Amino acid sequence: MDAKKLDYNFYQRPDVVQIAEELVGKVLCSQIGDAPVTSGIIVETEAYCGRNDKACHANNGLRTDRTETMYQAGGVAYIYLCYGIHHLFNVVTNEKDKADAVLIRAIQPLDGIDTILSRRKAEKIRPPVSAGPGRLTQALGITTDLSGANLTDSIIWIEDRNISIKDTDIKSTPRIGVDYAGEHANRPWRFSLKNSDWVSQ
Repeated sequence: MDAKKLDYNFYQRPDVVQIAEELVGKVLCSQIGDAPVTSGIIVETEAYCGRNDKACHANNGLRTDRTETMYQAGGVAYIYLCYGIHHLFNVVTNEKDKADAVLIRAIQPLDGIDTILSRRKAEKIRPPVSAGPGRLTQALGITTDLSGANLTDSIIWIEDRNISIKDTDIKSTPRIGVDYAGEHANRPWRFSLKNSDWVSQ
């Protein structure tokens, strides 16, 4: 199977919403320590814009110790802790200081199944293993220690494996869990693969 690692030209484009949609069908990969490569097809994403988006951690230039990674040039990982337990993996996009990012919400496991099952303390591959942003990071061994990691390197990266996804295969809906963002919560910036059992519920 032909696989091409996504490069800075993909990540540093200006339209985070377009990138979020195009990431559906790409393959998120990790190689953590001595573990084998683990991966999964991205089936659900959400876009966040650093300007005029009340759902974004870095909206309108807000800078904190946590969000500083979002201000790097696109092509690095932004990983934060949610509710003190869930490590959520985001792809930083756009040019330096724009603070756009795409949250990866769900994957369908591909490589390293035994390792994924061990990490998730599961017996067989089914949606609860990786359908959800906190579940997929555990499945792939991704933690906040890797925030800022270069996505063109060999710890966490994303591949294009020529998986055929048509525009009509993807649906857009409002983002999840951002009610605090008021009218911005209604933006249809969540993209998911239609009819996939691996999309988060």
